[in-house]
Amino acid sequence: MDTLAAKDPHLAPLIQETQEFRVTKGAAESPYEVLVEAITHQSISGRAAATIFGRVKALGSNGRIPTPQEMLKLRKPALRKAGLSAAKILAMKDLAQKTIDGVVPTLDQARRLSNEELVNRLVSVRGIGAWTVEMFLIFRLGRPDVLPVHDLGVRKGWAITYGKKRMPAPKELLKFGERWRPYRTVASWYMWRACQRAGQAALRKIRPHKTKDRARPVPARRNPKNAPRL
Repeated sequence: MDTLAAKDPHLAPLIQETQEFRVTKGAAESPYEVLVEAITHQSISGRAAATIFGRVKALGSNGRIPTPQEMLKLRKPALRKAGLSAAKILAMKDLAQKTIDGVVPTLDQARRLSNEELVNRLVSVRGIGAWTVEMFLIFRLGRPDVLPVHDLGVRKGWAITYGKKRMPAPKELLKFGERWRPYRTVASWYMWRACQRAGQAALRKIRPHKTKDRARPVPARRNPKNAPRL
């Protein structure tokens, strides 16, 4: 923390006044398993997503997430009955095929790939964006140098920390974040803390960037000590 505070004096009081950086990694699941759950949770409430995800798991052998091979064999009516939309079914089928083809790596392979390589591979899956992959990098692989520039919490936290009236554009935040290397995950975590500490009244005053911001999908499962988790 001292190194990061020295690189960016604005972070020093935030680091001193909030809890020590800590990210609890989720279960060691393969990228395929994590993305099946992420797709299920997109754009619906937590309770509904949990119910649908349970139904999807019930379609696999031994109550586990269907393997890529099983997913490809599942007929659309069965997946629709589980509660998946047509778009999510297409996304899961594409995910399964790309896993079989080797585009989506195994967990062991993912651990050996760079952040950039993983993002490039996984965003090729239908319905998967960089934000989802970045959350996987942070909360499943524990990577220390990830900056989710599209995350609204990070962007609002940045505006609070640096006394700005507007959120930064993703490219602006990416450029600014170079000073945080190789601890951009840590800096992002403190941006989330700044956002939490500010309160809703202060956050409502922060205006979006001039170009239209698109809200990022937030998985339902959360750890209150961390940012949104997959």
